[in-house]
Amino acid sequence: MTMYKMKAALLLFLALSVACTEAGKPSKPVTKVREKRIPRAEKRKIEKEKLDKYISMRKQGFDEVSNTKTAAELRAYRLRKKKMKGIIRKKPVSLSSVLFPGVSPEEYLEDDEIVMVADLVDSSKTQVPYEYYDLPVCKAPKMDEIKKSKFYRKNLGARLQGHELKPSPYKLRVKQSHGCQPLCVVSVKSSKLARLKKLVARSYTVQMSLDQLPVLMRSKELNYASRGYGVGFLAPPATSSGLKSDESYLYNHLKFTITYREAPSEFQGVRITGFDVHPVSIDHKIPENFSPTSTVDTCSGKKNVGNHPDSYLKIRTDKSGQFNVLYSYEVEWTESDLEWSDRWDVYLVGSPDDDIHVFAIVNSFFIVLFMTGAIGTILVRALRRDIAGYNEMQTLEEAQEDTGWKLVHGDVFRPPQYSLFLSVAVGTGAQLATAFFLTLMCSVLGWLNPMRKGAALTAIILLYVLSGTVAGYVSSRLSKFCDGKAWKKNSIYTAAGLPGLLAGMFSFLNIFLTFAGAATAVSFLTIIVLLLLWICVSTPLVLLGAFLGLRAKEIEVPTKINQIARVVPPQAIHLNPIVTMLYGGMLPFGAVCIELAFIMSALWLHQIYYVMGFLMAVLIILVITCAEVSIVLTYLRLCAEDHRWWWPSFWNCAGAGFYMWFYSVYFLTNQLDLVGFLPISVYMTYMSMISICFGILCGGVGTVASFWFNRIIYGSVKID
Repeated sequence: MTMYKMKAALLLFLALSVACTEAGKPSKPVTKVREKRIPRAEKRKIEKEKLDKYISMRKQGFDEVSNTKTAAELRAYRLRKKKMKGIIRKKPVSLSSVLFPGVSPEEYLEDDEIVMVADLVDSSKTQVPYEYYDLPVCKAPKMDEIKKSKFYRKNLGARLQGHELKPSPYKLRVKQSHGCQPLCVVSVKSSKLARLKKLVARSYTVQMSLDQLPVLMRSKELNYASRGYGVGFLAPPATSSGLKSDESYLYNHLKFTITYREAPSEFQGVRITGFDVHPVSIDHKIPENFSPTSTVDTCSGKKNVGNHPDSYLKIRTDKSGQFNVLYSYEVEWTESDLEWSDRWDVYLVGSPDDDIHVFAIVNSFFIVLFMTGAIGTILVRALRRDIAGYNEMQTLEEAQEDTGWKLVHGDVFRPPQYSLFLSVAVGTGAQLATAFFLTLMCSVLGWLNPMRKGAALTAIILLYVLSGTVAGYVSSRLSKFCDGKAWKKNSIYTAAGLPGLLAGMFSFLNIFLTFAGAATAVSFLTIIVLLLLWICVSTPLVLLGAFLGLRAKEIEVPTKINQIARVVPPQAIHLNPIVTMLYGGMLPFGAVCIELAFIMSALWLHQIYYVMGFLMAVLIILVITCAEVSIVLTYLRLCAEDHRWWWPSFWNCAGAGFYMWFYSVYFLTNQLDLVGFLPISVYMTYMSMISICFGILCGGVGTVASFWFNRIIYGSVKID
């Protein structure tokens, strides 16, 4: 023991010596470098100079879409607001970090083989996409001949959206440029020419990607860039080039331009910064016994094969009754100074500025502010006066009969008719709200990549399934309060109600998509996966939530329910349930209508939507708006001595779903140019499904908010 004490004393002495030695040393002053803030006037001056420079360069004819240094500077100025991240103090970031959080660049060595990925063939005139190899094109290379990568892994959302990523027939090697190279000859029967002409007439475009970059068609003269290239083109009705009016022509030669950046001091190899294509229609002279090594007079080794009216490839059969096509391509690798982090800038040129999203949120915020003022007026003035008056009358025993909303205190918590269906609807609304909130939270935190094909849809489906416990719990608690005895039926309806309805609509549409050969037609295996998710995951979670809800203590209310329901007096026209649904659903829809326009453009016009932070703010504003609208209309109904508030509180906010459906009809007639019965059916079916979900979500929020409001106000008065 003495030895241990001596060791402890020695260690303590050494520690004190070291501490004294360090204390005797002069401490280094800690300097904190703070960025010098630029005065506001100087900021405005700098912005004015940048704007003048931008306008001057655009007037001189400089474009914004090429990969030159000047074009990159113009893009950077135009997209400057999109490259700012933060709420209070914004910091500049790259668009790659916003669109692909956590994704690092990939380097390639010279002569490495790179796989060009073929995606869908789609059109803005129809919402019926096809797979690339449904076209009369060269056969796909075998999968064992290429390196399998993550680009070929399909998630559930990608399967439902029809994204079948396959290797294209075009072979590429890093920094290996070559001129026109024949690829294959395809013979198209006359029976399939009508379908090919139909694709050309409806402006179908082929989508490809390289290193996750979608292929671009650029025009420096028009300062225009668009994703994909057309299957072909139609001759204009009136032309001076000698082309036959409305004749169909096919693009059979592709000129690929790949830009890259090399920086040996920073990284090894090359980084791809651009992927462009220039389609050409040329009537190649096909030699007999063709092979990829055959010599073609109009192609072999030639560079800059261009479009000429006298050599366009017409889509028509020859003497043998077939349409023979020789496909060819050429590749040019061009070095560029463009940074890898800025390679996505060109894809967002022309998209709406973030200021519009801010204006949308400000618009929604003022709607919420208006409703909050109305709620404040009710709670602070009217209710306080009413409650004080009721309590004073009870104290002085002057009141012979109650008036106003207190008059229905014995019936306000009476269970409504069809309480089973109301419980199911409110529980489903809670499940939808939870799934959407968690999906947006994952996007805001960077856990979900909005640009990955099908990722958002996969997240919504999985989180909706995993949120089944919320639906079961809310539905069972409300059913228990309404004296519902059929708890098994309530749980089954909650688990199968909305999924069954959506599955029925989707299955009916899938029959027509299958007959049309669309890429979005879902396979039997995918349907089995969805069925297993529903039966093996969603339903047990709903039953678990129902069990927890039934075990929980019953919701207590401050008043007793009368045995006989009070007769409701005649109501004014503005309190008619249909009328309140019409003007009640207007405000929730108005809170999201501007942001909805961007979402609709992303869904149906193939634009990029990535501002999930704004969408999260809009969702929160929507929930607050629904709650406040429901509270105000419920208070007005109770003041008119109408205790039947349960279903009106749901439909008052669910009416926003009807407005969304009518807006989708407006969007169809004014923004889309759909051709044919099937494309319109696809659009209206999907928008009807979205509108139903939106209405149920809003209705569920409204019912819960009104129930909470009634418990508060009736718990604040003295009732015998």
